[in-house]
Amino acid sequence: MLRFGILSTAKIGRELVVPAIQDAENCVVTAIASRDLSKARAMADRFSVPHAFGSYEDMLASDLIDAVYIPLPTAQHIEWTIKAADAGKHVLCEKPISLKASEIDAVIAARDRNKVLISEAFMVTYSPVWHKVRSLLQEGAIGRLRHVQGAFTYYNRDATNMRNKPELGGGGLPDIGVYPTITTRFVTGKEPIRVQASTDRDPEFGTDIYSSVRADFGDFELSFYISTQLAARQVMVFHGDKGFIEVKSPFNADRYGAEELELTNQNHSQSQHFRFQDARQYKLEAEAFSRAAKGETEEVVTLESSVNNQKLIDAIYRASEKDGWEPV
Repeated sequence: MLRFGILSTAKIGRELVVPAIQDAENCVVTAIASRDLSKARAMADRFSVPHAFGSYEDMLASDLIDAVYIPLPTAQHIEWTIKAADAGKHVLCEKPISLKASEIDAVIAARDRNKVLISEAFMVTYSPVWHKVRSLLQEGAIGRLRHVQGAFTYYNRDATNMRNKPELGGGGLPDIGVYPTITTRFVTGKEPIRVQASTDRDPEFGTDIYSSVRADFGDFELSFYISTQLAARQVMVFHGDKGFIEVKSPFNADRYGAEELELTNQNHSQSQHFRFQDARQYKLEAEAFSRAAKGETEEVVTLESSVNNQKLIDAIYRASEKDGWEPV
């Protein structure tokens, strides 16, 4: 069993990732760390975790763990990922791993010098829904792919939420803009060339709250919008000359609807529904990461892929400040 330490008592860890690791077949949570020992102990007791630490440094120095899951605010991801790697721990870090593509170079260097696995926690890339989309595209089920269309929105004006705090790495693009980009890149194996975009910011928080994006992938285009202040919605559509694939609740199926996709042919005379009951993408992520950390052959999100995904996000920000195309 790969022994995980959890770096902080953040909500996503409490509600989604820690339960998934505890339910996985090849890994387990061995320790919880917080700057407040009482909080670490309370979370450890909740999940029957044997060890609690009152500092991140103490847990990283411990030989009780093999790997670290980092759900800290985005602005702290680079610092603690490198510290964990330098402590000899494998690292599964919440997305986005960085706010700038150039910062990931230091993480790659830490990975290489310590011979550890570091992966950005894009749970969607482990979901059977997205593996099915990829296989359908590879099989030519919709013919030539010409356009990908997506949306990811929710409403949150809580001033205390880290998503609304620029100093913690808040904003719509870092939080949810990364999903249409990573999934499109994952299923097509293609990288964007250039991008056009417009972005609005909240006058009180200063964070980006709405972006409309058009990305040129050469053979096809990706267009999507994201917002942290619109009614909740998720959808991704892959449109070809022989049909289209619609992913109904592509990113957070448990909160936005069923885990399913629909394949429709050219003239709507035939459609197929693929449903995935209880896919549990966070559990699949933990198990795949653990296999890879043990040296088994496994497809995980590489830091090189993370660089490419963040390059597109960086380009969206730049494109939002100008008219016309911006190279990625």
